[in-house]
Parts: sequence; structure tokens; C-alpha cells
Amino acid sequence: MLIGHIKEIVRHPVKSFRGESVKKSKIMEYGLYGDRSHTYLDESKDGDFLTITQFQEMVRYHAKFVGEESIDKYPKVEVVTPEGKVYDWEDQELIKELQNKSNRQISSREYPPSHVPIGPIAVEHILLATDASLDHLKELWGKDEVDIRRFRPNLFISLKDKVPFSEEEWIGRRIKIGSEVEIQLVAYCKRCMIVTVDPDNAERDSSLLKTVVKERKSNFGVYATVIKTGEIQVDDEVHLID
Repeated sequence: MLIGHIKEIVRHPVKSFRGESVKKSKIMEYGLYGDRSHTYLDESKDGDFLTITQFQEMVRYHAKFVGEESIDKYPKVEVVTPEGKVYDWEDQELIKELQNKSNRQISSREYPPSHVPIGPIAVEHILLATDASLDHLKELWGKDEVDIRRFRPNLFISLKDKVPFSEEEWIGRRIKIGSEVEIQLVAYCKRCMIVTVDPDNAERDSSLLKTVVKERKSNFGVYATVIKTGEIQVDDEVHLID
């Protein structure tokens, strides 16, 4: 059954940095190619991942791959700072800047293209959200706009029938994207303070999280696990498999 099409594909080469919107992506066993494959570790917390939760200005750093993608080796990871400076993700000047701003000692870690451990990708392989749910949440919140980047989905789906939160009813079922890829929806996404952080200026507004907690029991979006790998692209049809 046709339920919609892919409106946007977003991967995050560096965990907790702003992601890059891409026209197409390989879907690996772990999710989108290179998604959260590069991380910074907080050495003051036994090497836990440094995230927006501890250092909210991470949302203002934009990471992207530059160059040819390969299963054997990632392209260069380029980072644009809030001030517009461009660095390689392991440039010591960038790391010093992050350390000074976050007041933490950090180190870097890279996971290979063929297999990214589940830790950097949080709960499951892929996070998806729908346009109908986002539009309804905007009404519930009562603000002019809800930026989808606050929720950091990998797949943003435009629904054929604009029924808000219908994706939650798909949990336990599979969807097919394009001609190759199949994923199975497995769990709600429980939201935390990250959604309160404005992706443009890193300022916080707790009212959005309060709305999601009150109206949606903290849920927005659903997690999926990869069943069949392949390649997807923007505008691919999305079918719910009976």
C-alpha cells in the first residue's frame, strides 16, 4: 500500500552536529551510510559521547562528507563552524575550540563504513518522522513553525493521507522504500531536551518538550531496523507491506 514518498534524507557524519540533507544514500545494515560514524568523546565522563545534551552549541556545527563515498573508506569530513570557518573534523584548532566552548577534554573516534556500532546511532538503525505529524505538533505547540531539525530524523516522509502520527500504528510492520530497501518499524522515539534547542542559535525553549510530553507521552517519530539494504533517494515511493 502506497503511503507516501521520501521528502528528505538526512545523515549526521558527526554525532550531534548538524546533519547534511542528501539526494540519495546507501542503506547499510546499520542505517544510512556514514550516519554518526564520527564522534567526539567526553574524556571527563569516561569517554562517553559528547552530545547536545552536554554542549548544546553542537547543533550549530555543520558536518558533511566531501568526496567520493566508498565502502572501504569515508570521504573527508568537513565541518563548518557557527562563525563560518571550515575545518577537517580532526583539525586540532577545531578540537581546541570545542574544548574551550564545552569546558571539556575531548577526543575523536571514527567507526568504519562497513559497520557502525549501535552506540553512536542511539537506539535503532533509522529514525523517521512524517510531515503530517510535524504539522499537527505545530498546532499543538502554538508557535509559527517547528523546525524538523530539532528531531534529527534520517527520513522525513510526506504522507499521501495526512493523518498525524499514523507512523506509530506501523510499529511491528515493514515498509519498502524505492525498489530495494525494506525497514521494519520497531519502537517509539522518546524525546529529551535536545528538541528544546534551536538548531540555528542553540537557544533553548522548554515549552516544545513540555508539549510533546503532555500531548504525545514524550513520543515523536519512530525507530526502524534495516531488513534489506540498498539505495534510496528523495521522492522514492514508500509502501507499507502487508
